[in-house]
Amino acid sequence: MLFFTLWSLWILDVARASVTVYGQVPIGISSALAPTGTVAAAYNDTTLQPPAVPSPAPPTAFTLSLQAANKTVTGLSIPIHGTFFGFSVEMSVITQLFGKNSSFIQVPLLNLLANIQERAGAVHIRIGGNTQEYAYYVDTLPDGHAISKEKADTNNPTQTPAVIYTMDLFYVLANISSLVNVKWYIGMPFNDTANLRFQIVEYGEAILGDNLIGVQVANEPDLYAAHGHRNSSYSPQNYADEFGAFITALAANTNVPVKNNLIGPSVSGTWSPEQVWDTGFLTDYTASLSALSVEHYPTDNCFPIYGTGTYHDPQIEFYDFLNHTSAVALCEPYLASTAIAQAAGKPFLMFETNSASCGGFPGISDSFGAALWALDYGLQMAASNFSGAMLHVGGQNVFYNPFTAPPTNQSKYYEWTIGAVYYSALISSEVFAKTNTSQIIDLKGNNDNIYTPQYAIYESGAIARVALFNYITDPTGASKYTATITIADGTVPSSVQVKYFLSDSVATKNNITWAGQTLGQIRQVDGRFKGDLNVVTITCDTAANTCLIPVPAPAFALVYLAPEEDIATVTFATSTYTNAANTATIAASVLATSNGMSGKDWAQLGSTSKGSISGAVGGYVRVNFAGGLIGAVAAALVLL
Repeated sequence: MLFFTLWSLWILDVARASVTVYGQVPIGISSALAPTGTVAAAYNDTTLQPPAVPSPAPPTAFTLSLQAANKTVTGLSIPIHGTFFGFSVEMSVITQLFGKNSSFIQVPLLNLLANIQERAGAVHIRIGGNTQEYAYYVDTLPDGHAISKEKADTNNPTQTPAVIYTMDLFYVLANISSLVNVKWYIGMPFNDTANLRFQIVEYGEAILGDNLIGVQVANEPDLYAAHGHRNSSYSPQNYADEFGAFITALAANTNVPVKNNLIGPSVSGTWSPEQVWDTGFLTDYTASLSALSVEHYPTDNCFPIYGTGTYHDPQIEFYDFLNHTSAVALCEPYLASTAIAQAAGKPFLMFETNSASCGGFPGISDSFGAALWALDYGLQMAASNFSGAMLHVGGQNVFYNPFTAPPTNQSKYYEWTIGAVYYSALISSEVFAKTNTSQIIDLKGNNDNIYTPQYAIYESGAIARVALFNYITDPTGASKYTATITIADGTVPSSVQVKYFLSDSVATKNNITWAGQTLGQIRQVDGRFKGDLNVVTITCDTAANTCLIPVPAPAFALVYLAPEEDIATVTFATSTYTNAANTATIAASVLATSNGMSGKDWAQLGSTSKGSISGAVGGYVRVNFAGGLIGAVAAALVLL
């Protein structure tokens, strides 16, 4: 039986998101910049050259003839949830991004997650990665930390550390779920199958309850031999046998009541999923599996940092991310497996992905072009019958992060930094919305031109939205195109609403807007949108049965053929203004964390922001949790 400290209860009105914060230490305002030093990848300002306008250029006018009802459309996807794009968080960076422990929660994170929850209904986050494999439990850690780290695994190209965690890790997750509707996947340590460490599953189920939606068993087992985690002859059959032994051990564990929410095989491409299916994996273990999973990055950038693999020139690689060919090619190897998953009644998940392994590319991974690519890739995965995909999040020295907290030694001067691909996840949640009935199809219009892909989204059986891409950068305006939408078996509405995802170039890192709003520039993000919402109304010609939609170069446009549900995101903010940049903080030395890549380089990480929960001045929040915990347990939170 678990015993917990019972805090004084304080009822939190989530709809109003009001709390009382106590004990804030005033911070003096300073105009000084942070000390000069090596620039972390998350703040790298490398800007590449956008590709020239293709020759021949794509047609700048074309027609998309759509069916009004889904039952007359061939090739529609399975129903897709608004939660399709989630986040895969490297286990070693939890304290940096989430908070030191269950009493310290990062408010900008809450805001960023709330943005997606309002559109999708929930947010799915996977906790794991390479650092899950050697993770182990201890009762306590110094200074109240929920996790700590040990020496990096030098056999792994990213040299990620092993994670030490306490029970409080799960209260961190539970407290986040009490404020924002987050559902969690957790990774099971799998380095020693003879001595399985079940605590991560035991405490996960006991504390998270229904908010735990899956347990990953092994992370990239097809790389075990290369990383020295198994012998050189380790095979798909060996993995399948170990998975079976895990199920047997789980069945005997009375502290784990849920036995059927396992996820595998999470292969990364060295083995094909078919090699695992051929072992009988799916048929033998179907009763224990809640989902099937793979992990894949389109390429890698390991050589500059770790000296492994082949050097890839970012300027050359950039071109491969700026057309529809990439999204289609990445999904094709999995089409057979998504069909197998459907036949078995299992979701098929891309459990970890981003622009490039080993942290991504400077100038690519944090650009507007990468955001267009990730959104196109996500919609293509959905059209290929994936049920979800997780964008990976590392620490300070990766380029591809959807969001990054500032290092502790800069938290008095700087706020969070948004990565361009965060917008991809946010926009995806609007593409699919929260009805869980959306179906998508790649329209292949404009003669299937690779620079102007389009998708149609059907919701509750009827055409609802159209997604239009323009990958070309052309400041002259000559590559702006007009897509004419017509309804073959019906009539277009009298007007449509259009939201535009815009920047002046695919190479841009800042000045990125979604429907006229931005989350802010580098080191200026508190998780709340800035600027006025700009939803463009376009009048259609019902007599001609046409709607003409202009799409700039570059841009993404989401066309609402049916009215959009109102979006009114609850955000969290402090009422303490002793410092214009930071309104709640803790000592910089408290948050000593790594980033899941190389802790020796960026050891002192943490963050604070002027975005925090609104209420009286202060530091602690007492929350009465309605569910997900054992008993009526309340925890104190310091919202940073």
